[in-house]
Amino acid sequence: MVAATPLADLEAPHVTVVGGGILGLSCALHLARAGRSVRVLEAARIGAGASGLNGGQVIPGLKYDPDQLLQHYGEKRGEQVIDFAASTADRVFDLIAAEKLDIPWQRKGWIQAAHTEKAAELAWRRAKTWTGRGVAARALSRDDVATLTGAEGYVGGWLDPRAGVIDPLAYTLGLAKLAAQAGVLIAEDARALQLRRDGALWRIRTSTGVELRSSHVIVATNAYADGLVPGLARTLLPLHSFQIATFPLEPSALARILPGGQAVSDSRRILVYYRKSPDGRLMLGGRGSMAEPSQPRAWAHLEHALVRLFPGLRGLAIEKRWFGRVAMTLDHLPHLHQPEPGLTIAAGCQGRGVGLMTALGPRLADYVLSGDPRTLPFDLTPIRPIPLHRFRHIGMGAAIAWYRFLDALDR
Repeated sequence: MVAATPLADLEAPHVTVVGGGILGLSCALHLARAGRSVRVLEAARIGAGASGLNGGQVIPGLKYDPDQLLQHYGEKRGEQVIDFAASTADRVFDLIAAEKLDIPWQRKGWIQAAHTEKAAELAWRRAKTWTGRGVAARALSRDDVATLTGAEGYVGGWLDPRAGVIDPLAYTLGLAKLAAQAGVLIAEDARALQLRRDGALWRIRTSTGVELRSSHVIVATNAYADGLVPGLARTLLPLHSFQIATFPLEPSALARILPGGQAVSDSRRILVYYRKSPDGRLMLGGRGSMAEPSQPRAWAHLEHALVRLFPGLRGLAIEKRWFGRVAMTLDHLPHLHQPEPGLTIAAGCQGRGVGLMTALGPRLADYVLSGDPRTLPFDLTPIRPIPLHRFRHIGMGAAIAWYRFLDALDR
């Protein structure tokens, strides 16, 4: 839990961070330690959003491979983006070690398991690319993947040793504790309803009825963006990531399933990801329906995937079911915006938010402190709403159904 902070105005100038997830807390912590007065406004409770509900996988990099990033950004900027993306898992585990955070974590790597020969060839090329950049990556054969995962149906893959797993809620609460100790004022159940410019300051109307002032506002709401910044929510495609956790596995299953403690994501169009918890449960997730679930059957596709991958677990009861939102963008890259002076926005974690947002927070803070856009790992771009965004549920729902059909054909 986070100690309650009375929601009152601060002496300007100071910074208000809207959103109490990993990005907002990481940014606020860095600003406070640099001597700035900082307030965090969280619409619900710390950890109630994706930062506390994600799959707990800490994976470096972006969706794109280095050669694609070089083609997109050019040589100089591309190398900067690659270096930043490659470091994101390091930022998480370095912070845990430096701050002595008492949270469950393990850094044994991440396996991308290939379900087709074509996907396996891509995975092997990816391993070779990162090996050429000094990463001790491994190309995995069919037998390697079977041994490392205990799962059936894969034909190859690759192992990224930089990755790991954490308890995401414990990590987010740990960040909040560090931020509070550094002097950040954290207000929960305090949704920012309206922003308006008032001379050199911003005025923020909140759900508590209190209106606040701030010299700079950072919006870090990600997939939970609403109408606070006009057009922002329409730049994002918020997807639901559903997850399940089994009851603790029997010793024989524990020894066979993920014996090395890695995290796994597969290569399916609608991917499945999984890991073991410290207390021996298998936690498995994947894309869910566009509508928020109301019945346990909404997680049935994950229970089917569990049995498909691990037939020996048939009949094992599911103890927990939950879901969160993932902020996707059309170009599959994080977006940074500054629509007006003193208003900075970051969004679009693409399902790799733990590492990406941990690393982006300090860089965002450095930009606020210096005003130098060269401190940012990505360019500032205008807010460009996605055309026909209001129909996203129809289009994305149809796309998910089609991809599931294609994945079934692959099997």
